[in-house]
Amino acid sequence: MRKIAILPDAVANRIAAGEVVERPASVVKELLENALDAGAKAVAIAIEAGGKTLIRVADDGEGMAREDALLALDRHATSKIRTADDLVGVGTFGFRGEALPSIASVSRFELETAAAGDAVGTRLTAAGGLVSAVEDLARQPGTTITVRSLFYNTPARRKFLRSARSETRACVEAVTALALALPGLGVTLLADGRQVLEALPAESLAARVAQLMGSAFAATLLPVAHETAGVEGRGAARIAGLAQRPAQASPTGRTAHLWVNGRPVRDHFLVRAAERGYRATLPAGSRPCVFLAIEVPAGDVDVNVHPTKLEVRFRDRYALEAAVEEAVHRALGELASAAPIGAAGGLSGAGAPARLPWEHAAVSRAEATSPGLFGAAGAEDSAAFGSDQEGAEEPDAGAALVEGARAVRLLGQVHATWILIETPDALLIVDQHSAHERVLYERAMQVLGGADAEGGEGGGGGAASQKLLFPQTINFAPAELDAIEAQGPLLARLGYELEPFGGSAVVLHAVPAPHPRFDAERCLKDMVADLAGGRFGALANPLERFAATFACRGAIKAGQALTEPEMRELVDRLFRSELPAHDVHGRPTIVQLPRGELERRFGRR
Repeated sequence: MRKIAILPDAVANRIAAGEVVERPASVVKELLENALDAGAKAVAIAIEAGGKTLIRVADDGEGMAREDALLALDRHATSKIRTADDLVGVGTFGFRGEALPSIASVSRFELETAAAGDAVGTRLTAAGGLVSAVEDLARQPGTTITVRSLFYNTPARRKFLRSARSETRACVEAVTALALALPGLGVTLLADGRQVLEALPAESLAARVAQLMGSAFAATLLPVAHETAGVEGRGAARIAGLAQRPAQASPTGRTAHLWVNGRPVRDHFLVRAAERGYRATLPAGSRPCVFLAIEVPAGDVDVNVHPTKLEVRFRDRYALEAAVEEAVHRALGELASAAPIGAAGGLSGAGAPARLPWEHAAVSRAEATSPGLFGAAGAEDSAAFGSDQEGAEEPDAGAALVEGARAVRLLGQVHATWILIETPDALLIVDQHSAHERVLYERAMQVLGGADAEGGEGGGGGAASQKLLFPQTINFAPAELDAIEAQGPLLARLGYELEPFGGSAVVLHAVPAPHPRFDAERCLKDMVADLAGGRFGALANPLERFAATFACRGAIKAGQALTEPEMRELVDRLFRSELPAHDVHGRPTIVQLPRGELERRFGRR
């Protein structure tokens, strides 16, 4: 007796449905993608009981003739491809020809459609995958698909569905992902007669985000735009979108949307690459929201690796991850990212922020020089964290901070904590501790760059240190002694010369001198306590953790009065740093009060 048999179509369709139709949101996604492939400009979606009892998707696309409508319910019937070669670079959302027959096989299904120029349309009714009626229909071009009683004939699948509220939330997420991918699309979603999503055609991704998630949230996002050059037969990759400001990132509620060549995908590694782009700017435990559209040549990505097309495979994944990381990193490094007061600490208004005066300077950040508290500026400075340039000519108090900048004046210090700067368009308020923390962190990373990731020593030399006339003996707790032993090479590169003295004691022979106000002993004690307690554990890279700890503990503090040359040099160095807008905890270093806001508050507008 034969043991192998060909499965009936009804059984094969239900097996396929198990891969394609996971839950009501899967149906909504597949039907919405079909509408988009049909050229729809507006789509109306309605669900009941989270989609378990009703899903209806109506579009204004090109519609189908009757013959095509009947064929659409056959497995592997598709208008998207003809040969296997068409799978390379397929530009449509759907192409497998499994969605409609799979959905129809586990529901009570109705399709109404008409193509432009047809005298009559078609209404097609099916249940459990079997067509029961085909009728004429008067309607405008487009398609409406109604799915009732999902999984009615597979109760084992139906009982695993979640509550109506959870299924509704999943449907909203599926529609949101596609609405963000196509800002020009008009889409509405009704749940049990209540409108839960309305997205009118928008001009940009930023406008769409504001539409769907609120203008306050959209104001916390920065534009991302980056392109890589094609090498070794691989084409260029383009990354565009939005990334959240570090200060607004939170441990919960992270949103990560990725699109590859217009197709929404899930890719944990690309999300992690985007997070690496923040590089010691995030508060501990926080996860930023990102919206990234990635474009790669068709031959560099395989979209035919997942039944629901939510995963793709890249020809050179590591290069793409590096490109995503660099794209986010560059977005955070833009000088225009100083946050204006208001709008949840983000950009005011829907447009891009005004450029800061330093961007108009005749002398670039890398070339500008202004000696002071934090040492000589510029690429030729060989000191680890700057040097005290005694005898250097000090600029006049009212001089511009960067030579060639338009009328930028240092106004002074408020409460020995914030530095005020006047520009033609705004009042800038700089947090002196956060600013110095950013400067010291980037200097520390330069010095520690010669050490390997495990904390070993490498080339490049460490920071200059200062020998103590009388060595100091300091006692530490056992966990702190372990941290000193583990981080000894890095402490040495910073300029600390330590020697075990037996028991809990350590002798301090030499210390770094990054600036004249530096308290070397206090900094060492605080650093070791932080390292032993894992305070900066949110940073994956051990060098970043170490540098962030040093920067936090070594920076000047709130409440310390600064001279005008010191303030000028600090701000000057901040704006020459790679990521000037945030400190190592993700807090803003600068807020900006636009001149127009001042005028409005005083009734001049």
